[in-house]
Amino acid sequence: MDNVHETLQGLKVGEATVFEGLTVFPLLGGNRREPAYLTLDQALERGSGRVTEVSEGGSVPELRFRNDGEQPVLLVDGEELVGAKQNRTLNLTILVAAETSVVIPVTCVEQGRWAYRSAEFASAKRSHFARARAAKAAQVSTSLRESGSRRADQGQVWEAIEEKLELFQTASPTLAMGEIYEQQRHGIEGYLQGLPTVDGQVGAVFAVNGEVSGVDLFDCSATLAALWPKLVSSYAMDALGTGGRYGDAPDPDAPRKATAAFLDAVSAAKVERFPALGLGEDLRLQASGVAGGALQVDGRVVHLSAFRVDGNGGRERTRRPHMASASRRRATRH
Repeated sequence: MDNVHETLQGLKVGEATVFEGLTVFPLLGGNRREPAYLTLDQALERGSGRVTEVSEGGSVPELRFRNDGEQPVLLVDGEELVGAKQNRTLNLTILVAAETSVVIPVTCVEQGRWAYRSAEFASAKRSHFARARAAKAAQVSTSLRESGSRRADQGQVWEAIEEKLELFQTASPTLAMGEIYEQQRHGIEGYLQGLPTVDGQVGAVFAVNGEVSGVDLFDCSATLAALWPKLVSSYAMDALGTGGRYGDAPDPDAPRKATAAFLDAVSAAKVERFPALGLGEDLRLQASGVAGGALQVDGRVVHLSAFRVDGNGGRERTRRPHMASASRRRATRH
């Protein structure tokens, strides 16, 4: 029995909470102890963590994280960093050891800027929207399998952001994902208030319009609570993009049945193992209709994120032909 399967089998699915098209099934039964690491935001707030470009000239798919503290720091897939030469999001979850510097794989989410705004990055307090995280998860798995790297398809990431900008009619001189979140800030706050965590929760399965989108799971409830606003914002951005077309399932038990089936698929997925950039191992999940991965440290799954994908790789379907060609032209900038 592998650790992903064992971890999921030890959890209980709680009662669903629904808010404007986004359904959350809490995952219960995890560890209530305090984690033996800090989150990215905690490290940055304490001044023990620093994120910079890898050099003065910078490199789009890489940043440097320096942990000057006495505890490891957990960097979670999808978290957005803002500042320096352009905004980026993390490609996968990494646990950086104490007093260690690591080059971390990232993807640009602000394609129209390549100039310093600050020497160091700050946390944006949000994560990449869930459908983009799903696509990146599949791409990172392929990259690891084929080349040992952890890269995403930068052109596809930019296209997905362009689609969101167009969908929400958001103006952004630098085509920044953050502008969409700022415009939709009040809507996202509604989801945060309407979808609180519950006692003993270590993760959640999220469904948009009754269709399962993904799952995020941590090794203890304190970590889930700290990351909850970022996770909810990630899935809320996709729910907001439905334009209010929420709909009701003809079978009231359908969302729970779909959640159980999705967790079974994640649990049964083939697990590929790779040495992590920081502590532990990168586990990548391989199964039909599932993309994702987990960070395992000392035999314990610290974070798991998995998504339901189709033949489109989780990509949005609203892209117009002229948008694709524009993105391909811009993909050569850096």
